[in-house]
Amino acid sequence: MKEAAVRRVRPGAASRAASTERALTSVAAGDRYTGEEPEDLPRLWHVTLSVSGEAAPLKEVRRALEQLAHDHPFLLTSRYADDHAEIRYWEEARDLHDAAAVALRLWGEHRQSAGLPPWEIVGLEVIDRATYHQRISEGYGPPPASPVGVHPF
Repeated sequence: MKEAAVRRVRPGAASRAASTERALTSVAAGDRYTGEEPEDLPRLWHVTLSVSGEAAPLKEVRRALEQLAHDHPFLLTSRYADDHAEIRYWEEARDLHDAAAVALRLWGEHRQSAGLPPWEIVGLEVIDRATYHQRISEGYGPPPASPVGVHPF
């Protein structure tokens, strides 16, 4: 009886090995890729999410927003009052649609775990990094998020 040879490979490597062989080439130090950038690379998007609803105790709103900042580590800053809040952060996503979809789910998905008030989303702005920096440099955008954290309006 003839035994079959067993070859161990990394997951996904077998499919590449079965396809046509690719020659490896070296790149000289300092050379740059001059082709087109792939369209599906993630980009940074600046998100401002506004929520509003019935008044809640300020201490509870603050504690909930601090927990949200802990759960969502890219949160830059939150401003709050007893009946509304604004959350600003950077999101990495392939396009604006993906960044907006994540932002629209943020409040609802963390409502239970962070103890957020049952407020509704009343505003959403998603802009790319270049637009954000252009607004800042021209003086009509929101000031950079400093100090970072959770603050009253």
